[in-house]
Amino acid sequence: MTEKEESNSDATVASTTPTELKERIDSGEEVLILDVRSESDFEEWHIDAENVEIVNYPYFQLLDGIPEDLDAELPDDQRITVLCAKGGSSELVAEYLEEDGYDVDHLARGMKGWARIYEYQEFDVAADATIAQYRRPSSGCLAYLVASDGEAAVIDPLRAFTDEYEQDARVIGADLVYALDTHIHADHISGVRDLADETAATAVLPEAAVERGVEYDQPYETVTDTDTLPLGNTEIEVISTPGHTSGMTTYKVGNVLFTGDGLFTESVARPDLEDPEAAKDAARTLYESLQEQVLTLPEDTIVAPAHFSDSATSNDDGTYTAELRDLVERMDALTMDEDEFVEFIVADMPPQPANYEDIIATNLGQQTPDDEEAFELELGPNNCAASEEALTN
Repeated sequence: MTEKEESNSDATVASTTPTELKERIDSGEEVLILDVRSESDFEEWHIDAENVEIVNYPYFQLLDGIPEDLDAELPDDQRITVLCAKGGSSELVAEYLEEDGYDVDHLARGMKGWARIYEYQEFDVAADATIAQYRRPSSGCLAYLVASDGEAAVIDPLRAFTDEYEQDARVIGADLVYALDTHIHADHISGVRDLADETAATAVLPEAAVERGVEYDQPYETVTDTDTLPLGNTEIEVISTPGHTSGMTTYKVGNVLFTGDGLFTESVARPDLEDPEAAKDAARTLYESLQEQVLTLPEDTIVAPAHFSDSATSNDDGTYTAELRDLVERMDALTMDEDEFVEFIVADMPPQPANYEDIIATNLGQQTPDDEEAFELELGPNNCAASEEALTN
């Protein structure tokens, strides 16, 4: 800016909550963000949307005020939202900008606050059940509440949001009876044990997942292919779909297929997180699971995955689901032959999820971080899908 405005030194710079920032982005407003985290932290994980312009300028380069090159880059006719990891550094930088006459606020609680956003949306299904999708925008994690005739189950719950599942089940008049994981997750801390501790829900794991070395100090049940779990007026069908992991399992309620990390709306699973040396063999297993267990289902089956990436397109209601026919039409990986599929999937694997080894160990019950440590472990993107490049038409 060429003209500086005097600021009130006693005033506190404005802040915006993560929810308010998300609402601005969702409304289509053109949002400008100044991310003052380190370049490596920014590259690993940042807010991304078509209507978001983002500038990364590390905080340590701003200790003496706003340098000329950044001053020249920032517009003087648009609000700037400054963010950092926890909210402290961004407030100081926002004060510098306000002193220079910019329209500015900062993100309260920073990216840790952004990671606390959790959204709930029911969607229409051909089942005697109410089904809602939970979305965590910061990581792309998805979970599901399924309720029928006073009974409810949560599929792929996150430990950090246990209270939300309990509250939402109460609101719709259902008792939680199951907490199910589709597999041993590598990107977030599972909430099945916490839900089982705090409610009457039974923790449920795929039997093949348990064989990886589960060491829970509380009761749980296992399921295998073709098992069913009664839930009110409906049932949860169990379909073994190994590939992403040896224990990867899909659940089906009515026409909704909860595919976990096996199949997403924009990609398929990566096969290397359980055993990187056996990625090709796992990719062949994944191919067989998709071809024999998933693609043989009716084409109007609704695929409800455990994750979405930045390249995924949401439905009008904000959910990330798709009919099976649509995925077959636009996803090249689903129409490849086996050898082509295997070579393609293992050719360009994305970076591994942050802290994935510690997260897996925690989900196996081999490590016991407290709530804050667990939350810190799972910050960042999920990276559980194969590379999206050329996966879709």
